[in-house]
Amino acid sequence: MMTNLFSTFDPANSINISLNWMSSLLGVIMMPSTYWIMPSRYSLFFSKVMKTMHNEFKLILNKNKGVTLMFVTMFMFILMNNVMGLLPYVFTSSSHLTFTLTMALPLWTSMMIFGWVNNTEHMLSHLIPTGTPNMLMPFMVCIETISNMIRPGSLAVRLTANMIAGHLLMSLMGNNMTNAPKYIILSMMLVQMMLMTFEMAVSMIQAYVFSILGTLYSSEVYYENTSKSPIPPSSC
Repeated sequence: MMTNLFSTFDPANSINISLNWMSSLLGVIMMPSTYWIMPSRYSLFFSKVMKTMHNEFKLILNKNKGVTLMFVTMFMFILMNNVMGLLPYVFTSSSHLTFTLTMALPLWTSMMIFGWVNNTEHMLSHLIPTGTPNMLMPFMVCIETISNMIRPGSLAVRLTANMIAGHLLMSLMGNNMTNAPKYIILSMMLVQMMLMTFEMAVSMIQAYVFSILGTLYSSEVYYENTSKSPIPPSSC
């Protein structure tokens, strides 16, 4: 029984074991297998989606095309959890900061360590944009540092807030349908069907936004690292 509006996001259960987090692994079971000679339409659909995302990320990452595998996997994992959370009695793990920060914080930390260790001068130079007056340079360093540090938080909060907002609205409308007249129930069911379609679009968009922003952050660090490539002997 739901005690309040936010109890749908409670991962605890009666035996004090958070088995609800196991819903994050349901997408692995639904992934298409490659044991059949002829691929099914389900497998072809997933292959088409992953190939499209690979080509999209490849344009951003330039020469570092091997990293696209990580971001395509992240996109499919977030998309699976977002879509699975729309099903009845399935826990929405992507609506918790525990889930989103677990992906955003290690991703951002690893990119920062890679950039600062391998290309410290260029990382420092990006703290001051080109053409900044001398009087504003200390302030720009503080602003750029803060904007860089809040990147994992913005990634995590963006995904969490968008998933919570739609689920709260659907829960609120569902609770008000118990004692409503029949004609109001019919109209609210139509509204919920439209809202479900909208939530499906939000689930796809938020998975794409999370992965594409991570790709953009990675491309900045990698571009800075490739700017110090040695000069070929033939050009000397």
